[in-house]
Amino acid sequence: MRAARLIKMVLLLQSRPSMTAAELAAELEVSERTVTRDAQALSEAGVPVYAERGRAGGYRLIGGYRTRLTGLHRGEAEALFLSGLPGALREMGLEDAASAARLKVSAALLPSLRDASRSAAQRFHLDAPNWWSEPKTPELLPAVADAVWDDRRVVARYRKGETEVERELEPYGLVLKAGIWYLCARVPEAGGSFRVYRIDRFTAVEAGEERFSRADDFDLPGFWEERSEQFARSILRAQVVLRLSPDGVRRLPYALDRVSAREALEGAGAPDGDGWVTVTVPVESEEVAHTQLLGLAAEVEVLAPESLRARFAEDALRLGRLYGT
Repeated sequence: MRAARLIKMVLLLQSRPSMTAAELAAELEVSERTVTRDAQALSEAGVPVYAERGRAGGYRLIGGYRTRLTGLHRGEAEALFLSGLPGALREMGLEDAASAARLKVSAALLPSLRDASRSAAQRFHLDAPNWWSEPKTPELLPAVADAVWDDRRVVARYRKGETEVERELEPYGLVLKAGIWYLCARVPEAGGSFRVYRIDRFTAVEAGEERFSRADDFDLPGFWEERSEQFARSILRAQVVLRLSPDGVRRLPYALDRVSAREALEGAGAPDGDGWVTVTVPVESEEVAHTQLLGLAAEVEVLAPESLRARFAEDALRLGRLYGT
């Protein structure tokens, strides 16, 4: 988002003789301190932004500077057209705006680069949903997306178990994970903490006219990564003790939670006389662990809990009878 804001700032300064920090802050919907930092960043990048002090001062571009996109080489131009997800933009109601933006960029490119969009589209495609799942676009997604873009507070009702809960939210960002849309929002009535909501569980969303001030230090990718890891850890409420062959060691991170599996393997002792190692790994439940570990076949021996070991023993007997051994 900062890159888009910097480009907009340059275009604003191109269109006017000068602008004050307050005017730029209002246009860019950021603080004056952010405007100062952005102007410094542009100057360091070679854009001749000049700050004039005093009551009549402000920011301007020196010497009639004009920005053009003709400095892009082919790789950069093709990468530009990979920055959007057509399906996601369509679901958020932004397809027309994205199409118009791509046309404007194409018109500004050198003639030799104007096939970049087609070239990139024929070489790369991102298919976000999981296999064997039919993604459904939440009905309220466009309304939520509008509030995210405009920094408008919303009053949302959502399903929580068997009941519905109403909350005032400050919608910071949207995340599309494996075909499911999530909203990352700050909850003022919860002390300003940030929470994650599945948008398909919203039953009503009403955006008001009031805008909220976005925290400059909020990092959506970093926040999502942290919460995803917390969620993955929170559901690992049981433990299993496993004895793994060398091949089982290699395959374990692909069968269980990768972070937990790798941490368990790093803390494992020396291999026994057969080259096998014993590890203790957190799992969601015995039922889930049984399903996940079946894929390792004879490369894993379950040592505990005894009930899970008994299930694998029964599996082995059934397979022996099935294959006549």
